[in-house]
Amino acid sequence: MYEIRLHSRGGQGGVTAAKLMALASFRDGKFATAAPFYGAERRGAPIVSFIRIDDKPIKIYSQIHNPDLVVVLDPSILDLVNVFEGLKPDGKVLINAPGVPKQAEKYDVQHVDLTGIALKLNLVVAGSPILNTPVIGALAKMGLFSRESAAAAIKETFSDERNLNAALMAYEELV
Repeated sequence: MYEIRLHSRGGQGGVTAAKLMALASFRDGKFATAAPFYGAERRGAPIVSFIRIDDKPIKIYSQIHNPDLVVVLDPSILDLVNVFEGLKPDGKVLINAPGVPKQAEKYDVQHVDLTGIALKLNLVVAGSPILNTPVIGALAKMGLFSRESAAAAIKETFSDERNLNAALMAYEELV
């Protein structure tokens, strides 16, 4: 079983990103679950989502304490929460940033400026860039699911083509 912990803030699209990850995995013939964990339910509050992907049915619905992958949609969370806690020794990290933040330098990190992509395409709601579809493109590039399944999940969920374009841009720009 592959386990992912996604850290975001309310209003960034982290919960929807978790659902899109599960949907794209399902389209690749996998079993998947996605569950958010809310603290104070308000825009800007830290939120954690948990995603599990496997070849067989998943019967675990708890929080993930030892993830294979940590996804950070808002790098300011690195100053509030130890997002790396419990990361498996061979675990990977994906961070929304133009470079690798100092706190993450000792980990296997890939990064992409998801915020820049969202702003470039005007994927903004209530003044906040929406990061759910660009992160799906980056995760497809990392091999979590196929690019085709990622695109299908996005098209099934959103009619606005900017969402698919954001995913394709993140796929190309992932470092």
